[in-house]
Amino acid sequence: MQAVILSAGRGSRLLPLTTDLPKCLLPIGLTTVLGMQLDNLANAGVEKVTVVTGFNADMVKAEIENRQTGPKVKTLYNPFFQVADNLASCWMARKSMKSDFLLINGDTLFSPALLNKVLEAPKKNICVTIDQKDQYDGDDMKVTLEGTQLTAIGKTLLPQETNGESIGMLRFMGDGPAIFRNQLKNLMKYPDGTKSWFLSAIDGLAKSGTTIDTINIKGSTWSELDTPEDYEICRDLFGSHDRNRERFAVI
Repeated sequence: MQAVILSAGRGSRLLPLTTDLPKCLLPIGLTTVLGMQLDNLANAGVEKVTVVTGFNADMVKAEIENRQTGPKVKTLYNPFFQVADNLASCWMARKSMKSDFLLINGDTLFSPALLNKVLEAPKKNICVTIDQKDQYDGDDMKVTLEGTQLTAIGKTLLPQETNGESIGMLRFMGDGPAIFRNQLKNLMKYPDGTKSWFLSAIDGLAKSGTTIDTINIKGSTWSELDTPEDYEICRDLFGSHDRNRERFAVI
């Protein structure tokens, strides 16, 4: 199993924290957002990771080169990061999507237990990792389900259509990588392709009849990082003090 991490964005909603520092390099305890993702992937047995960079890419590359342990990591620079959304980042990394892989947003932090649950779930072509809660806001990437299968995904789904939210971690196995790469190819033929989220590719597949399964991690620990308020939550959940180190220790 390989992994692709989409870390091209600056994180403008986190300004001034991201004036010069890419969002993925914000400190979390004794490491960074990216460092924690890579550590968790390594501990789960993921040996190869592709990180798509953009804003201040040299800083991200230096962070990776200074690591002493962990998976083998290569970087891919997305020169369109300022004018394109993350579908274009996926397109840049398509050659790293030829076998089973995880696709992870660069601003999704997760516990080792959550990652293991995703990796150990029954083999399916395409799985979207979801969480469930009582209420969803306009920034949540909401999903509609029929049983455990996803039928729609997007931020504008109505409350009556919403059964959960994507956490920004997908798993592709078997025929899944080829299906996803072909969908990327189709979407990038159109002008709106560069302005789309990669999850619009998943939405299109689901609506065309492709089976999209889900892995429900309700009760597991994770957080996205979009705002200063999110950053405080991430530091509280994944900080370096003894209680958190013990809580998230991989046995």
